[in-house]
Amino acid sequence: MARDDYDEAAPDYQWDRRVRGETGPEQLDRNLTGLLQELRVVQTGVQLLTGFLLTLPFQTRFESLSSAMRVVYLVVVVASISATVLLTAPVAAHRLLFRRHRLESVVVAAHYYALTGLLLLGVALTGVAVLIFDTVVGPVAGVIAGVGFAALFTGLWVVYPWWQRRHR
Repeated sequence: MARDDYDEAAPDYQWDRRVRGETGPEQLDRNLTGLLQELRVVQTGVQLLTGFLLTLPFQTRFESLSSAMRVVYLVVVVASISATVLLTAPVAAHRLLFRRHRLESVVVAAHYYALTGLLLLGVALTGVAVLIFDTVVGPVAGVIAGVGFAALFTGLWVVYPWWQRRHR
């Protein structure tokens, strides 16, 4: 997807030109708008998750976590904070590069930020499930929940979309 300038020979450009009547800049505007709409869906949730996670060490029950669950907690916090940064980065990039004629680089970078942020959000949510199930039911339930949610995220967020790309 990364390219130095807008490639008018690319199939997506040709399709957008023919079917939508869009120019390259119009396609970039639409892509950025769509991406920002998608990010709005996850930004609030990941920010709330991060805020919640940051309060946990100050709870009295936190002391009862095993060493392994403390490691899981730290991995989850790192993933959640990183996801928050990556899923809000396109807004910052757009603001800083506003009216600098860098829309293509913003759209390309935002695409990769969003993909990486979603991956880290999946890691954080899976880890939260492990923490909760381990604390409430026990370590076996924590492992089962972790494997189950990891499979769910992988299936719905990676495998199915890729299968759709290949079988279009």
